[in-house]
Amino acid sequence: MFSREHIGICPMRQIMLLAAALLVLGGVVARFADKSASQPAVQASNVKSATAAAPQPAVSGRTATIPRDSRGHFQVDGNVNGRLVGFMVDTGASVIAMRESDAAKVGIRPVPRDYTATVSTANGTIKAARAEFNSVEIGGIRVYNVAGLVLPDEALKENLLGLSFLSRLRRFEYANGKMVLEQ
Repeated sequence: MFSREHIGICPMRQIMLLAAALLVLGGVVARFADKSASQPAVQASNVKSATAAAPQPAVSGRTATIPRDSRGHFQVDGNVNGRLVGFMVDTGASVIAMRESDAAKVGIRPVPRDYTATVSTANGTIKAARAEFNSVEIGGIRVYNVAGLVLPDEALKENLLGLSFLSRLRRFEYANGKMVLEQ
């Protein structure tokens, strides 16, 4: 049989080897994670600047895939009431939020007395007008009678595609650096 000293050394040696293996494995995983995290930034350098038209989503059946822009956001051009409108996808917005100037382009022109909704933004609270968009289409996915808000242009840098559209889809998710919408 084995002596007491031999038994004490073997498990200790095994523990040391296991610890060394875990350290090496941890380093490999960390390097892989760093490469994965930096990869979208490299891909984003090929994307047009935020001031250019948003990239069109890739459409497959009733699924649209929206790539990240150089800022890490999901910008997309859509049709609202048959007119072209740019959006940033915002899963934290409960409804579509549209700038006054863009709302006017799609036929919605609230008057001052229509601004009765109070909205909390990063810049404080602001009054907004409730609206309903007859149709909103993103990459071939169309939803009818979508609730929204119209905000003064100075209160909103860009239109937000919120949950009043997204929640009416079969699913929406962030996967592999892209936003996937499915109807």
